[in-house]
Amino acid sequence: MSTIASIVIALVALLHLWFLVLEMFLWDKPAGRRAFGLTPEFATQSKVLAANQGLYNGFLAAGLIWGLFLGAQGLQVKCFFLACVLIAGIYGGLTASRKILWIQAAPAALGLILLSI
Repeated sequence: MSTIASIVIALVALLHLWFLVLEMFLWDKPAGRRAFGLTPEFATQSKVLAANQGLYNGFLAAGLIWGLFLGAQGLQVKCFFLACVLIAGIYGGLTASRKILWIQAAPAALGLILLSI
């Protein structure tokens, strides 16, 4: 596996850790509301749902980090978690915001491409 692939995977993991922080801890704070374009009322009403979503993003990050720690033996783990991120990003891009395709799906797709070459 190339160093570039490892860097991209690490960046995808860091993005998902940031999503965890935004969704679990900052959702109803100014930074979280600004990031997701939320009204204070909606942020308050959806805070528990967002925290659950953030936890899932944390699991995605943990899986990618685990794959990186496994090194070459972690190829299947990295592919699985990148595929999960890609599918979630495509779904989010189609149902919530097209921006998710670029922020979440595209980096995961790039990681998968880099793993395959």
